[in-house]
Amino acid sequence: MSLKLELDFQYTATIEKVWSALTDANKLAKWILANDFKPVVGHRFHFQAEPNEWWDGLIEGEVLTVEGPNLLSYTWASAGEQHTVTWTLQDLGDGKVNLHLEQTGFSNPQGLEGAKYGWSAWCGQLEKALD
Repeated sequence: MSLKLELDFQYTATIEKVWSALTDANKLAKWILANDFKPVVGHRFHFQAEPNEWWDGLIEGEVLTVEGPNLLSYTWASAGEQHTVTWTLQDLGDGKVNLHLEQTGFSNPQGLEGAKYGWSAWCGQLEKALD
């Protein structure tokens, strides 16, 4: 059974600014984790968190889709699971952007809940990074 996480976040910013925060490695490091991301289909990258006794802190990914400034997807592999993360950006007008996150491939509800918590926290940091 594969479970899916879907979340929406609204930001007061241009769509280009939000897109840049999703695709620029230096900006990603400010709101997610240190990384070597490049918005190039086929590029393999890593996010590195602080390791602990349960996890090596490594997230591996490969860029699947880049259709700036509206669609970005990549694989997200960590702790024995591989998911697909897809970001869809929509300009709502009046300087507002909707950022839709879809993450698929969860094998258990605990992983899904953990991801929901993590992305909610990170996307709160994204709002600060857009200022």
